Amino acid sequence: MRSSNWTALVDRQSALSNAVTGLSRTHSFGPEIEQWLLAELADRANPADFIQLRTAYGLTEDPAQLWQEYVDRMAAAVTCRPDVLEGLVQLRTAEWTIGIATNGASNIQRAKLRTTGISELVDGIAVSGDVQVRKPDRQLFHLAAARCGKELADGAWMIGGNPADVEGGRQAGLHTIWLRGRPWPETIPAPHHAAHDVTEAITFLLNKRE
Repeated sequence: MRSSNWTALVDRQSALSNAVTGLSRTHSFGPEIEQWLLAELADRANPADFIQLRTAYGLTEDPAQLWQEYVDRMAAAVTCRPDVLEGLVQLRTAEWTIGIATNGASNIQRAKLRTTGISELVDGIAVSGDVQVRKPDRQLFHLAAARCGKELADGAWMIGGNPADVEGGRQAGLHTIWLRGRPWPETIPAPHHAAHDVTEAITFLLNKRE
């Protein structure tokens, strides 16, 4: 059985913008707070960000409530392109085992995967917030494989848009596909393959011969 680990499946940037704008309007936050949220949550988000927000701006809102509202808004706003979902279906039809290894808080990451329908198309999910281990740590890749009922083995691939995550996959013994979007760092070994987006990476795997 062949296997693959995934990132970069959803349009997080648009969802982030929509979620922060909606949150700011609901609570009458001004442009300064809105820009702070966009900057702080750009790469990752967790409940501590909203504790920091309350402290920085002297807000009276409950940080836990703001976090939950943000999670709900992100889940409602996030999208996955139909061709990506169809690609996952094709991989499963071709007997690939699909696992997700993702950094982030568990509730928000799982909400996004559930809302987009991705969670129904994969065999296992490992979220860093579950175990306090983040990519590029190889342990998260091993956990993703275990939650698929597998072990990392020859023939397994990791696809990612962050060079550090791709390097983590390589260190875990995986073949790697990098989704181009930034210059590849010269300080780390090049990936085994590069693709413009997830659908191109899926096509590469579907066409790959044993």
